[in-house]
This record gives sequence, structure tokens and C-alpha cells, in this order.
Amino acid sequence: MQLNGAVALVTGAGSGLGAATAEALVVAGAQVVAMDLNAGGLAALAARCDATPVVGDVTSETDVSAALEAAKGLGPLRLAVNCAGIAPAARVVGRGGAHDLALFEKTLRVNLVGTFNVLRLAAQRMQALDPTAPDHERGVIVNTASIAAEDGQVGQCAYAASKAGVMGLTLPAARELAKSGIRVVTIAPGLFETPMLAGLPEAAQAAIRALPPFPARLGKPEEFAAMVLAICANPLLNGTTLRFDSALRLPP
Repeated sequence: MQLNGAVALVTGAGSGLGAATAEALVVAGAQVVAMDLNAGGLAALAARCDATPVVGDVTSETDVSAALEAAKGLGPLRLAVNCAGIAPAARVVGRGGAHDLALFEKTLRVNLVGTFNVLRLAAQRMQALDPTAPDHERGVIVNTASIAAEDGQVGQCAYAASKAGVMGLTLPAARELAKSGIRVVTIAPGLFETPMLAGLPEAAQAAIRALPPFPARLGKPEEFAAMVLAICANPLLNGTTLRFDSALRLPP
């Protein structure tokens, strides 16, 4: 996928992995529509790079359609990157009782339903495009899962289930969309420097930073963005989930 001159939609672009990805795509020559509920984060992103901010909820068909219309105004949509997500922690049975069902449902709705909502609507737009040479490719969709989908820790039932769902839809979506020349790839990152981590107590942060075997550090959002660009550049990457985690396997 040639990024120079292409149009991309990035969700969760108000901070963290999404913001870094949006910035990297702009540098690569893409025209980027950045979507997030965080209006302040989008404004800061737009001040740093030439991205088009759209405030919206990935679980809303209306909001995602509006973001795709904004992308259409820039040109043919060739890339959609799903970075929007939440990561609440709660035990199945904690001190206050059973896991809040509404929290479980919300986590699946944002992380899984939101990802699929963007995927289905972006794919519909991509199918109408002319294919590009030499592989007759119409578009690429990159999803974000987590190594928690395979190594879920105590308190991560909702989060792990939502990310396992993202991994599970990757291959069937890629198989179905193959006839249209649309690739679907998921990245399962390990531990990264994000605002989510920065909100934890210092002791918890120190324990987390000590976990990755090699490199023995947390990932940088810019490295996640580089992986997105690598997926776009390599047409054989399709229908798979790529662990991106410094050989880390999460302890219980």
C-alpha cells in the first residue's frame, strides 16, 4: 500500500498509540482523519501535524460514517487503523461483589463492537475504489488487540475477552474481503508507554517496566506506528495477529 497521497482514518487518535500512528502517517505523506472522543487530545494532535480531527464514538454508526465522509472529502480511503479502546480492571468476584455486568458489556462494546463497526464501514467504502498496482489492492485495515488476549491477568476478564474477539474476527474478515483486495491485520501489543500506564501508581509502573525480557523496556508509541507502516508496505501480511511484545508473557 502506497501511503504517499493516500487517505487514512485513525481511531483513538487523541493520545497514545493512535496519536503516534496518525503523526507517522502524516509524515509518510498520507492525509489523515483522526477520530476520538477526546476533543482536547485531537486539538493537540492537529496542532502538531496536518491531521483532520473528528470528535466521535467508534460504537456509533453515525459518528464513524461522519468520519468516513470527512475522509472522502480528502480522497479515496485506503487505510483504517483501529486504536480506540479502554482497559478497565475488575475481578470476577471482588470485595464489592460480582463483576459489574455493565462494565463488562461496555468494554466489549468499545473494544470489540467499536473495532468491527469501523472495519465494516471502512471496508464498504474501500470496496468501491479502483484497485492499485501491482497487487490489485484496495485498502488495508489494521486492528489493535493485546497480548492480554492470550495472557490475560487477574482482573482482565472483560479486557482480555474483548481483545480476543478482535483477534478472532481478523482471519474471517480477511478471508471475506480478500476478493475485494482488502487486507485485515491485527497488532497485539505488549506493554507500551501510554497515558493509560502513566495513570498508575509509581510502584505499579516500576513493576510493569521490569517485565519485558528484551528489549527490557516498555514499547514506544512511535514503534507501534512503525509497525502499522510496515504492515502497509508488506502485501503478504494479511489475516494474522502479530504479537509485538519484546518476548513478554504476562504473569497471572
